[in-house]
Amino acid sequence: MIVITGGAGFLGSNLAAALEARGESELVICDRLGSDDKWRNLAKREIAAFVRPDDLLDFLEDNGRQIEAVFHFGAISSTTERDADLVIDTNFTLSLALWAWCAESETRFFYASSAATYGDGSAGFDDDGSSAALARLQPVNAYGWSKHLFDRRVARLATVRGPRPPQWVGLKFFNVYGPNEYHKGAMKSVAAQIFPRAQAGEPCRLFRSHRPDFPDGGQKRDFVYVRDAIEMVLWFYDHPQTSGLFNIGTGAARSFAELAHAVYRALGKEPSIEFIDTPPALRDRYQYFTEARMERLRGLGYDKPATALEEGVRDYVQSYLAAADPYR
Repeated sequence: MIVITGGAGFLGSNLAAALEARGESELVICDRLGSDDKWRNLAKREIAAFVRPDDLLDFLEDNGRQIEAVFHFGAISSTTERDADLVIDTNFTLSLALWAWCAESETRFFYASSAATYGDGSAGFDDDGSSAALARLQPVNAYGWSKHLFDRRVARLATVRGPRPPQWVGLKFFNVYGPNEYHKGAMKSVAAQIFPRAQAGEPCRLFRSHRPDFPDGGQKRDFVYVRDAIEMVLWFYDHPQTSGLFNIGTGAARSFAELAHAVYRALGKEPSIEFIDTPPALRDRYQYFTEARMERLRGLGYDKPATALEEGVRDYVQSYLAAADPYR
């Protein structure tokens, strides 16, 4: 069995699809579906078991000998979530319990970290997983802090005597976009948020720059197509001797304006952008630039080229967003 927490979510459902395409049929999904269409992210999958998060540790105890790997992608992923107790319970405390269980049962453990751990980027975007390097990072929201807190704990646990998973990999996802993110509301990728306005022939809205060194729409992110992100995850799965904390990105920052243009071009339309003020509550914590350093992963032998922004957006728009069935 392979357990995927957050398995009905964006990254988790794309991982489930990729594993199924490889012939894996014993997939265990741990998630909450709610009352919206999140279930549709899994509608095409064969699932061995569906487990509620509250029942996960009991399920692991009952089925431990059959479980090969745990992919822990479940999290409170909203960067604007203000309930810090909820964020810590979900993103830190449960993660620690899963680490301990995987260590004790000798089960491989993969977990989602985030580029939000880098804060405003002033300390760089180097995926050095040492305790000293991690101590220099200062996340700017509760979500980023919770992910960073677990990265730091793992860095400590991995270097002291005691049980640890036979393989552990922390995955610092940058700005991933692609199919099955539709349930995320305001946390959807900017590409997905731009699409309906572009399709309707209306101007999209981007945040105005409030810094003189960045033009309006010139704020940059490392946009990575979900297909590439999952390829990197599966590379680690295929290399069980590799453990550590790694960036999942392209290594090439692109601007929001370039992203918007790509969405319009994929629809055969002329780009149209309106700029609005960044909300004051976000302005002081807004990231103007992110770019994953990918040297460590490349140095280990991962050699698949990143999908160019224009190509990834075109595939996303034409194969999913504009299709009658947008789900993978």
